[in-house]
Amino acid sequence: MPHDTPLIATIVVGLCLAFVFGAIAQRIRVSPLVGYLIAGVMLGPHTPGFVADQSLASELAEIGVILLMFGVGLHFSLKELWSVKGIAVPGAIGQIAVATLFGMGLAHTLGWSVGAGLTFGLALSVASTVVLLRALQERRIINTERGRIAVGWLIVEDLVMVLALVLLPAVVPLLDGSLERASPLGMQAILQTLAFTIAKVAAFVVIMLVVGRRVIPWILHYVAHGGSRELFRLAVLSIALGCAYGATQLFDVSFALGAFFAGMILSESALSQQAASETLPLRDAFAVLFFISVGMLFDPAILLRDPLAVLATLAIILIAKSAVALAIVRAFGRPWGTAATIAASLAQIGEFSFILVGLGVALGLMPVEGRELVLAGAIISILLNPLLFVALDRAKPWLDRRDGVALQPAPAAVAVAPAAAVEAAPVAEPAPAPQVPVADDIVATRQEGHTVLIGYGTIGRWIGEALVKAKVPLFVIEEKDDIVGKLKAAGIEAVAASAPPALVAANLPNAHALMVAIPDAFEAGQIVAQARAANPRLYIIAHAHSDAEGEYLSNLGATAVIGGAREIAAAMVSRLPPSPIPLSRSNAAS
Repeated sequence: MPHDTPLIATIVVGLCLAFVFGAIAQRIRVSPLVGYLIAGVMLGPHTPGFVADQSLASELAEIGVILLMFGVGLHFSLKELWSVKGIAVPGAIGQIAVATLFGMGLAHTLGWSVGAGLTFGLALSVASTVVLLRALQERRIINTERGRIAVGWLIVEDLVMVLALVLLPAVVPLLDGSLERASPLGMQAILQTLAFTIAKVAAFVVIMLVVGRRVIPWILHYVAHGGSRELFRLAVLSIALGCAYGATQLFDVSFALGAFFAGMILSESALSQQAASETLPLRDAFAVLFFISVGMLFDPAILLRDPLAVLATLAIILIAKSAVALAIVRAFGRPWGTAATIAASLAQIGEFSFILVGLGVALGLMPVEGRELVLAGAIISILLNPLLFVALDRAKPWLDRRDGVALQPAPAAVAVAPAAAVEAAPVAEPAPAPQVPVADDIVATRQEGHTVLIGYGTIGRWIGEALVKAKVPLFVIEEKDDIVGKLKAAGIEAVAASAPPALVAANLPNAHALMVAIPDAFEAGQIVAQARAANPRLYIIAHAHSDAEGEYLSNLGATAVIGGAREIAAAMVSRLPPSPIPLSRSNAAS
């Protein structure tokens, strides 16, 4: 029986090495992404030992990009994306223009043609979708204003690169060093190609907004009513992959953009959260394969062969791009914290850069050395990007002072009432509490003796309604802006942010109780641990889907854990009507 299975070998060896090096990286307090990239270098043709199939790894990585962008779209709405157009569109275009000019300057220094310089500069100007989104998700800021600006910026870059990829073959006569051969007829052909590309992108957007907005949610609701979780999962994957593939084949739009629009349209459905949870395991696995495929492209020898050119390339990616993004965001009146986050997010390059330089080399516009420099810049910038965020975290107090923001010191501790008081003793609703800014996106509360509610989904909404009815002072932390807007309109204090970083706004040292109503046990555990450290006497209530999750939360400091399955079972038994036949008689009859 033949055992030549390059696909299986690439997946198995790649994931196993990624696990080993990722675990080592995490152990030494470095981002696991570093481990994934090193695993890719080990599997590449430039290091001894097993060599994986590069083309297969790249295609598998594309699936990771599709699922990642689909998941991001599920957490966005058209309204949220439209709200940042005023900064994302001019910001991205301005940053691409400046970075491209820097790249053309370096190319001129190296003796390359205008076409090589333009291709090289464009490749250095666009950030990696996967790296940027992973950085935002790890810090749980993707649903904040900073996150929306970064994703909007990324979408604009995506669209610009789509135009560049389509136009590059058409403008080769203008860029191959023979500019004088340009004719009015040639310029007309280029303008026609540009107009046709814009028309195709516009047609894709219109079809997704008009047809997809009705068809995609209807398909999921139809499948969900059938009761098969397996078919529902298959429907979600089919929609994500099908929209991405169709967008590329029919409209020449990138996989990432097609998947993003599919997710964003589905986000308006009530099933969006379930759809997101179904794609999460596959999304994470294939995202790892993306970093492996990047590592496989890297030739470490270029660091010794041409170190000055590598350093100059890195300077454009890490310094020039970041400085331009920082200046643009500040010019639009955004806080220093927001500007620094956008700048750090964009200080790397990735998948579009590889596609662009590959096309440039194939068309004869760019020397192979240019591709090697882009690959070196990509992998080193991806390795260094987590360190930029570490530096950003350390600089946060300084940035907050520049924005005129300061942490409010907690008032003196007050006595904490017994746990039963959460339900048994309604507290008079206080006057609206004054608020003090904590950071550029979060506002702290000055309430005391209040209950903090994390998450306002189905369970959180029921809890919140009950507490409001009982006149218990309440502070809510919820990721979705629209929900927070409704809470504030109803007179309930709330912030739109992810819980772990937003706990500082909840005044936990003087809170009465904390109720964690989010489904993710790992994230809930982080919240419980931080809250217990902030207030050892705080009464913390969480919920778990299994006994193992309940034990995990209890060990981290939860005072009480409500087991969903046990509570449902107890409620069902309590609702059972008395049996008309005594139990002893029924046993005797049997």
